[in-house]
Amino acid sequence: MQIVFKSATSVTIELLNNDVYYAKEAYNVLLDGKLKLENVKTNVFSIYGLSPDTNYEVSVNEKKISVRTDTYSKFMDVKDYGIISDGIFDNTLAIQKLLDETPKDAYIYFGPGTYFTAPIFLRSNLTIELAKGATILGETDRNKYPILKAQIIREDGSIFEQSSWEGTPADTFASLITGIEVHNVKIIGEGIIDENAQNSDWWVNHKVMRGGAWRPKGVFLSHCTHIGLQGITVKNTPSWNIHPYFSSHLDFIDIKLESPSDSPNTDGCNPESSDHVNLIGIKFSVGDDCIAIKSGKYEMGMKYRKPTEKMIVRNCFMEHGHGAVVLGSECSGGIRDLTVEKCYFYKTDRGLRIKTRRGRGESMVIDGVTFNNILMDEVRTPLVANMYYFCDDDGKTEYVWSKEALKVDERTPFLGSFTFKNIVAKNTHAAAGFFYGLKEKPIKSITLDNIEVTYSDNPEPFAPAMMSFLEPQVKQGFQFRNVDEVIINNVRISGQDGEDYLFENVPKIVKK
Repeated sequence: MQIVFKSATSVTIELLNNDVYYAKEAYNVLLDGKLKLENVKTNVFSIYGLSPDTNYEVSVNEKKISVRTDTYSKFMDVKDYGIISDGIFDNTLAIQKLLDETPKDAYIYFGPGTYFTAPIFLRSNLTIELAKGATILGETDRNKYPILKAQIIREDGSIFEQSSWEGTPADTFASLITGIEVHNVKIIGEGIIDENAQNSDWWVNHKVMRGGAWRPKGVFLSHCTHIGLQGITVKNTPSWNIHPYFSSHLDFIDIKLESPSDSPNTDGCNPESSDHVNLIGIKFSVGDDCIAIKSGKYEMGMKYRKPTEKMIVRNCFMEHGHGAVVLGSECSGGIRDLTVEKCYFYKTDRGLRIKTRRGRGESMVIDGVTFNNILMDEVRTPLVANMYYFCDDDGKTEYVWSKEALKVDERTPFLGSFTFKNIVAKNTHAAAGFFYGLKEKPIKSITLDNIEVTYSDNPEPFAPAMMSFLEPQVKQGFQFRNVDEVIINNVRISGQDGEDYLFENVPKIVKK
């Protein structure tokens, strides 16, 4: 076992095993020798209701680990500060006043009840607990949402990149939970942040900017450091559930991200130009990509060249998203040092998905990526790397879709080395894998190691990648086009129509 998160009153522990999200056998958790949690089924679990600055011993199946909880300077129950939990009273001003006046390292407690509010802005050095039965409920009137300016010119003439929309600086409505340059904040507990978008107009004409700004996210963190979310549920968000932007040292641990499967652009967690990001033990069920890793479109990526990097995704469950773990497509600053392991994907359109295209820029370098110990069920296409992604206004131009070798210049992206190992994909529909590099800049290397793919008895035709002129496929094998090197070791495919592999412009093929 290992401790992956702790606060003054809680701890999250991860079992160190080879199981994927779920433990092979349910187990009980003892706290100081007494039963605390019963019949736990997942590899990650959390304990709440602990005392601050106290030593505890946690036991699972005779394995033990010790933990000492954090301290706080002051305990503050929000009901003592004029905050009302009837689901009707507007608490925005009262909550913001409390946050603004809270002493350093204070502990703010929301007990059971429903707290109605418009956007609130976090402050540094505090812990917020949403207890079991507590719900932060979002205002539905967009006129009560402040607008975050895309950029702010500071006194020294520098530009502060405050807000963006799909990789470009843009004015956006503030999110229900907004952090701007805040540090050392924890939001914990078994409560809920319900953005209430299903009762608003956020999902109506969602591609049109209305009211002078783009839709808010659920939790927006701009230029923040050392932020932790543990245990809470974020649901029904106007757009992306969680959006870290130029932020660092972020822990999203044992939380739930939930939006209806047909809700528009409700991605789960989309780190953008952020680093040291841990997503552990999360359960996703959203209306778009579960995780979409980004670093800005051409303007932002080429200007700052700030990749999203040093990121870990582990022991997560993802369902009903367009993609489970997605890299791109707005990633002109690059992505590197990413590890995804021990994750379970269920009924996502694609599993591990990389998407980019000409025009994203030379700083769009994705490299050092490993996917290990993954289980996929009813995923239409498990593995995809597509360098002809066709979305956005310019996505269907000949410059993007041409399969000829065009000139390599400052607009040309690069995909490096990718390792996919210890993967089981069952009930596949379209294709086992689809890798399509640029003729002028092929994907450097694809390694498939210990992979098993089987197909659905009732497969649905589906286009493996979002690119022009690609027809739907059914029960196809692995396809490699414009890849410098493909290494295949212990790959088993059964039930496909046609050949196991298709190779076009792949100069080096190693089969072990």
